Amino acid sequence: MDNPCNWSFPPTKLELAEDEIHVWRASLDLRKEVLDRCASILSQDERHRASRFLFPRDRDHFVAARGILRELLGKYAADSPALVEFQYGERGKPALRAENGKPLVRFNLSHSHGLAVYAFARNRELGIDLEPIRPEFSGEDIAERYFSPQELEEWRRLTPELRAEAFFLCWTRKEAYVKARGEGLQIPLASFSVTLTPGQSETLQSVDSARWRLLSFRPASGYAAALAGEGKDWRLLQWDWRPQEIGK
Repeated sequence: MDNPCNWSFPPTKLELAEDEIHVWRASLDLRKEVLDRCASILSQDERHRASRFLFPRDRDHFVAARGILRELLGKYAADSPALVEFQYGERGKPALRAENGKPLVRFNLSHSHGLAVYAFARNRELGIDLEPIRPEFSGEDIAERYFSPQELEEWRRLTPELRAEAFFLCWTRKEAYVKARGEGLQIPLASFSVTLTPGQSETLQSVDSARWRLLSFRPASGYAAALAGEGKDWRLLQWDWRPQEIGK
């Protein structure tokens, strides 16, 4: 996986080429004034969803994640963040509402424990997933339930010291692929396989593996993340998000 410091400040003018996928990382623990600006550009539906969270921290992270998404989509789509409109697939995958004459920007996001990652591309499907590496959630009982036989065999061959990281490498790679396809639980997690040994390259074995490229990266120390992008001919650019532009 990439070094956690291998992230760049974005250029002043964002340009998303056809052969690029841009991945952003962002902290969701924002100052109150920045969080308020995030809230001010949300839709009525998003504000309603935010109000349903029981704990303030979870609500604030949702508001931050959606506000940052709107800001970034506004830049890529040359539109006001508050005017960005979403549509959803049959299984809930979000997308920009299509407009005639505008290049179609596709996106996906994931956030957990105060950290978010976003992926953007033109005219190619993609999925992204992020998880903190938690040894207490990486037991054999969960692996037996969700991993394919090949994944389970590879995981059992590892030393105990490597198994927690390997578990979450596997989990994020599988989730990124499922999210890219946009079919949700219609795809059983054990029906396809990914490699999971730390330090080795990512491989996807599925009925449509020729369609996708799978890539793991490290958004921060103690996290695992993965990206699945349609096609093999793209390159990855990684950007660090900063809150200065929210609401502008």
